[in-house]
Amino acid sequence: MAPRVKSKCRFCGAPIRSEFADLGMQPVCESYVEQNEITKGQVFYPLNVNFCEQCFLVQLQDAVTPQALFDNYAYFSSHSPSWLKHAETYAEKITDKLGLDSNSQVVEIGSNDGYLLQYFSKTNIPVLGIEPAANVAEIATKKGIPTKIAYFGISTSRELLAQNKQADLLIGNNILAQAPDLNGFVEGLKLLLKPKGVITIEFHHLLQLMQKNQFDTLCHERFSYFSFLAVEKIFSSHGLGIFDVEEIPTHSGSLRIYARHSEDSSKPVSSNVSELRTIEENAGLNQTKEYLLFGKKVKATKRDLLAFLIKLKNDKKTIVGYGAHAEGHTFLNYCGVNSDFLDYTVDRNPFKQSKFLAGVNLPILNPDKVKETKPDFVLVLPWSVKSEIMTQIAYIGDWGGQFIVALPELTLYNTNGERVNS
Repeated sequence: MAPRVKSKCRFCGAPIRSEFADLGMQPVCESYVEQNEITKGQVFYPLNVNFCEQCFLVQLQDAVTPQALFDNYAYFSSHSPSWLKHAETYAEKITDKLGLDSNSQVVEIGSNDGYLLQYFSKTNIPVLGIEPAANVAEIATKKGIPTKIAYFGISTSRELLAQNKQADLLIGNNILAQAPDLNGFVEGLKLLLKPKGVITIEFHHLLQLMQKNQFDTLCHERFSYFSFLAVEKIFSSHGLGIFDVEEIPTHSGSLRIYARHSEDSSKPVSSNVSELRTIEENAGLNQTKEYLLFGKKVKATKRDLLAFLIKLKNDKKTIVGYGAHAEGHTFLNYCGVNSDFLDYTVDRNPFKQSKFLAGVNLPILNPDKVKETKPDFVLVLPWSVKSEIMTQIAYIGDWGGQFIVALPELTLYNTNGERVNS
């Protein structure tokens, strides 16, 4: 019997038959419950991720509507010092590389709270943010960052073209994965870009996700997950050529691609492009075998973590979590780590404090609570910034506390950041 067709590929339209990872039924990530809502019902959606055997785009089988995900968003980019530094460094580098000045136009899609555009604005470079979440866009506007509240696509680009807002630099950081209409999004990029303009897009690298077991980055708000091989095909199909690519450390392994109009011969293709293409081919990202193995690794991680936490609780140890972000949300719900294991979790974002993490119903408190309750272990959920977090609360060493990091492999750390176990 032939495999059941689950859906059609959101890029090439081929039938989708193969599963990448099934993380079960989950509430929407970045969703939080008020105290008086704890005893009420919560809505869960399947978090089943598949891949296309034709173009090797990894993608959600079932997608929640963008409005349900982003209209009142809970993530504010400026709450991470390391992310702000990343943004500032990029702004300085690209301004120098492209010779941007007061006659240029920089546009960022998914501009959040103005975390990045503020660094261009400080040097008098005209900027425009495009952000669907009105509550987040309001923060950017208060900073003096002009922000259009909209979901980006072809219609948004046409509106801006009518206002003479074509971009010399068009930026999208960790937003490509959040585009349900992938082809419409990339076509919108092409329309909005000046003939000699440059697009830079950052996204979590699928190769790193697979090799480092980063399954917690799978969530309802990310409809697609990209290898370089896949994203190159997608951009090329819309008349955009990738002329350079960089591997960057954000999210423990991301790519920054540089694209221009295919007919723009003024920007030669870097050797980085062919080199990365070869790396991915050698890693098997153009073969179905590697994708099919990933789900087995995910299930093994869950079993190992639960066995470890059960042992700690049987030994009367206290454990709390650090982080209430999208990845932590996915991870805790998939692994079934709730109040049976963690007393609470903490987060620096005041928007999330005094609420509960949906699904597992863990209270989200101010990080100061850690010092008050003195837990034996802190489970660090944002593994990509674990060093930053360990430094922030290194004081748990005063009472012999240790850190647990579950990905890419279960590891204990002391407050000096040294591994306690192998």
